[in-house]
Amino acid sequence: MKNLNVVASVAGAVLVGLGVAMVVTNPSPSAYNDYATERLTEYLKAEGCEKALLGQRQCVAALESAQPQIAELIRESTERQNFLLWSVYRTEFSLPLLPAYQFETVGAFQSFYTYEFQKD
Repeated sequence: MKNLNVVASVAGAVLVGLGVAMVVTNPSPSAYNDYATERLTEYLKAEGCEKALLGQRQCVAALESAQPQIAELIRESTERQNFLLWSVYRTEFSLPLLPAYQFETVGAFQSFYTYEFQKD
């Protein structure tokens, strides 16, 4: 019985420690915005610039120079649900002459995982 109490105490302490670690490392909205801007820009360079009328180099240069505008679009079109231990970010936006994009991302332990991505 004593061993069971020790195991339960250790397991409880580990769970509390894990919970505290998750709360402390729940990424901020600004960290998400940086992540989403980088990922979307990479995606557009790989997929969009391939089909651009401007040419690949001009398209990549245009995307690089538009980083602040892309970041602002993401910031304005993102909703965050904060569950204290993790956060869910939902972003829906469209750019002129490009399809609409919708994606959902979970943030925890200072990392992000995009689990849903749709292009309309």
